[in-house]
Amino acid sequence: MERLVGTVSRGIRGPIIREGDNLVDITVNSVLAAAESEGFELRDRDVVALTESIVARAQGNYVTVQDIAADVKAKLGGETVGVIFPILSRNRFAINLKGIAMGCKKVVLMLSYPSDEVGNALLTWDQLDEAGINPYSDVLTLAKYRELFGENKHEFTGVDYVQYYSDIITEAGAEVEVIFANRAQTILDYTDCVINCDIHTRVRTKRLLKEAGAKVVCGLDDIMTASVNGSGFNAKYGLLGSNKATEDKIKLFPQECKQLVLDIQASLLEKTGKHVEVMVYGDGAFKDPQGKIWELADPVVSPAFTDGLIGTPNELKLKYLADNDFANLSGAELKEAIANSIKTKQDNLVGNMASQGTTPRQLTDLIGSLCDLTSGSGDKGTPIILIQGYFDNFTTN
Repeated sequence: MERLVGTVSRGIRGPIIREGDNLVDITVNSVLAAAESEGFELRDRDVVALTESIVARAQGNYVTVQDIAADVKAKLGGETVGVIFPILSRNRFAINLKGIAMGCKKVVLMLSYPSDEVGNALLTWDQLDEAGINPYSDVLTLAKYRELFGENKHEFTGVDYVQYYSDIITEAGAEVEVIFANRAQTILDYTDCVINCDIHTRVRTKRLLKEAGAKVVCGLDDIMTASVNGSGFNAKYGLLGSNKATEDKIKLFPQECKQLVLDIQASLLEKTGKHVEVMVYGDGAFKDPQGKIWELADPVVSPAFTDGLIGTPNELKLKYLADNDFANLSGAELKEAIANSIKTKQDNLVGNMASQGTTPRQLTDLIGSLCDLTSGSGDKGTPIILIQGYFDNFTTN
């Protein structure tokens, strides 16, 4: 019988994960129990995905604000430190800032405007236009910012992040000075020891600061790259991708977890005879049209995946074929012609007009986004995702 359903994404419920739990057994058993309960079977090239959160929890990859303070003081000297381009997030950055401030005497906090890197807005472009401010060149003091714009609360959280971050710094025992600028080198007018907190532009920012004569430059990916007093760490990403766990503790992005996905793949093959792809995912890569927030606050969508998820889609656009190549056909003839085009398509469709409008993104970014939307970030209780039919096409039965 012809298959009438394409891609299916299922959230798989699992137990609450604690440090030391065996994620291979938990993942495999949860997927197989769900299959039995819901009456479906695994197929070759299904995708099983785990949230980065449960991986880091099982690893016990946590650090305290005291650990962060010690690392910051050791690497930046403990005096006046510029903290530039942080995202505006209670979950993602606020507790990092607390640890950073505990390791300094003074923090010069430089906020990008009108929004942070991932789209959280301090101001609107209309406000800047009305005030005659050029964000590409103008540097604003806190007093000038308040004079022009007053208090601005985040659309979704209701938080005035300027005041919120200032209070975190002072409560941690450091002096604070707030400025608003979008040129990285501006911070060097205040201090030559800098922590650049941007995520996806961090490499360029570090280069610009070093070329401009900064004494010490650390990204968030350079803080907590090794254990401090027995803490967790992430050698590759440091504090990037971290999340608040408690008021004084942070869960880091998972450490190396390639072996985990390989072991889950091998266990599922042994138990089902099916070659399933496996990945760990964090934030999806998509933008909210209402708040203009780009979701990706993690350094990557997927820190680990099996080799079958390497690459980008290689797809033809069905509506292009229907409207152009086979515009004179309909019904069964049209279906057969399109099916033949798919079956005989080249391995690399780059430059082919019939592939225009397909999504030229990494498979892990696309699938990770689907997983993130399926699992949500709240109380769904589905930290494991099973995706079936993702690699099918119009001809798959």
